[in-house]
Parts: sequence; structure tokens; C-alpha cells
Amino acid sequence: MKDVYLSVVVPAYNEQDRLPKTLEAIGAYLSRQPYNYEIIAVNDGSKDNTASAVNALVGKIANLKLIDNRVNHGKGYVVRQGMLSAEGQIRLFTDSDNSTPMEEIEKLLPFFKDGYDIVIGSRDAKGAILDPPQPMIRQFLGEGFGLLTNIIVGTWGISDTQCGFKAMTARAAQDILPRCRVDRFAFDPEILMLARLLKYRVKEIGILWKNDLHSKVKLSSMFKMFLDLLRIRLNRIKGVYGTKSKKQP
Repeated sequence: MKDVYLSVVVPAYNEQDRLPKTLEAIGAYLSRQPYNYEIIAVNDGSKDNTASAVNALVGKIANLKLIDNRVNHGKGYVVRQGMLSAEGQIRLFTDSDNSTPMEEIEKLLPFFKDGYDIVIGSRDAKGAILDPPQPMIRQFLGEGFGLLTNIIVGTWGISDTQCGFKAMTARAAQDILPRCRVDRFAFDPEILMLARLLKYRVKEIGILWKNDLHSKVKLSSMFKMFLDLLRIRLNRIKGVYGTKSKKQP
């Protein structure tokens, strides 16, 4: 496809039930837009029928593609894989549970015309709507992890690093993502840290978030996120990421 404006990347692991509905919703919205687009579902070595469920929709949903990994690598890995294989001038990754409706992209796109390189959805920024609101314990844990991220990685000024609705220009994606080293839990803060390090302009926008009250925060996952943050900090100290940006002055 020539001159793709928007690429939408949807990473998925064991999402045979929720992913088809999400892809159908994304496809229905994009089919009404005046620009060219593509939808890339990336299967992260699922043990269920996620890949088969997507394949059944290829041809039914316009411009839908599947990247099928037979081995599980982690969300960070497959997000990078999808974003770097994309052809869009703007590239968005979003969650397979459709927690942020595709219509919310309309809040992000205008800022690219204003010169921003990365525009991220946020559950904490002004204008954000959580439906329903988060329980106090999850809100407390989220704020605690956010503070820890700021201290260790240096993402000060960004209130929500973890929201899975992030868009960036093709140039920013091609410069930042190949430098990333975190495949799993803290890949979002790594991307944002590199954006700051490489002088890309980042904008945070409040979005609608359909909150799943049945989702549980695992302490083991939070501990692994903490370890990833330490790895990012160590990588930066060791100069692993490099500092020369491809961004034009």
C-alpha cells in the first residue's frame, strides 16, 4: 500500500476471545477515515488460537495483517516488531482488549501537525476519563510505580508512562525503537526515556480508558517492572543506548 498515513499495531498474547472484537472495532472506525491505513496484529507466541482468529479476519477487515511469532518474546518485543514493520507516517500501538477506543486517536493526531514527535494517551492527564474509576489500591500502586519510574529512569513531567495507547512518527519509531533493550515489563518507560534523551518532543493527552475492574495487579509483575527500570538505568549509565539522534535539527 502506498502512502500509508496511520499504522495501528495490536500486540496480543492468548487473546483469541477479545482480539477479534477489537480488530473489528478498529477496522470499522478506520474504514470511515479519509486517509490510508493498515492494521497489524502481532501474535506473541500465544498458546491458544489467537493467530487463527486473526487469520480468519484477514480479507474481511481491510488492510489487516498478521505477524505470527511461534515463540513468546514479551510485549515490548512484539510492539517494536510491529511498529518497525509498519509503513505509516504515524504509528500507534494499542491494547488488544480495546480499553481505549480507536476514536481516541482523534485527540492525538492534531499534535503531530503542531510538531510533536510522540503523542501518548494518559489515564492521569487533564481530560482523562476512566470508566469506571480505578479502585483506590490500584490508583495508589499506579502512582507509586509512576514516582519510581520518574526517579530511576527520569520521565519527570509524564504522569502516566504505562497507558497502552501511544503514537509516534515513522522517524521517531525508526530512531528510538531499535535502541530499546526491554522486551517485557517496562518497555514503555524505556521508549519515553529514549525520546527525552534523543530530544524528541512528547505530548501527553488525557483519553477515555475502559477500566477492567477484574484485572488484578500482580506483585510479581510489579517487582519485574522494578528490575526492568534498574536495567534501563544501568544501560543508560553504561552508554548502551547511544546519544546521537537521527532527528533533524
